[in-house]
Amino acid sequence: MATILHIETATKNCSVSVAAKGELLAIQELNDGNYSHAEKLHPFIQQVMQEAKLSFNDIDAVAVSKGPGSYTGLRIGVSAAKGLCFAFDKPLISIETLQSLAQKVSIEEGIIVPMLDARRMEVYASVYNSKYEQIRDIKAEIIDENSFQEYLSKGKVYFLGDGAEKCKGIITHENAVFVDGEFPSAKEMVQLSFDKYKKNDIEDVAYFEPFYLKDFVVTPEKKR
Repeated sequence: MATILHIETATKNCSVSVAAKGELLAIQELNDGNYSHAEKLHPFIQQVMQEAKLSFNDIDAVAVSKGPGSYTGLRIGVSAAKGLCFAFDKPLISIETLQSLAQKVSIEEGIIVPMLDARRMEVYASVYNSKYEQIRDIKAEIIDENSFQEYLSKGKVYFLGDGAEKCKGIITHENAVFVDGEFPSAKEMVQLSFDKYKKNDIEDVAYFEPFYLKDFVVTPEKKR
């Protein structure tokens, strides 16, 4: 039946869903501007399972958002997903966070640029066409007035995600369209994970790690 539990914790949106055959059964998510994953993730998992009237033995796989994104958020989500896979002997499916985010925009033509905040003027971004086919690899890049000009010069470019907000005053091309208020969600993971499940495109649970893109750096506390 392909019943899959989905976990998305790459940004401030803590999101969990469960679906069967690519159809959403239940979803719980919270984006209150804080990283509440440590407190909310496991209750959300229990809530969607109860709402869908499922036990963990009914689940055929666990899908997790692999990144890039928040280091801590990704660690929490991946740890929870791997724990469930080990405990109930289920396969693990990973979904690229930006690929999932791109699904939030439906267009007939143009380019979709999902981007996540990477602090200061840097973002994690990728580029997709209107069919959600990736046409440029994921990069950590510093935004300036020349960013994405090769796409903006040819037509509409739709920017979305929490990294897009800080680009509004810098990317001012007439073809730039900013889609406000969108975050990666477990809802958009549903079809992506179902497609991977049908192809048996799964991860090695023991060795799987999030896709951080950049090394995590601890900033030393300033001496007083």
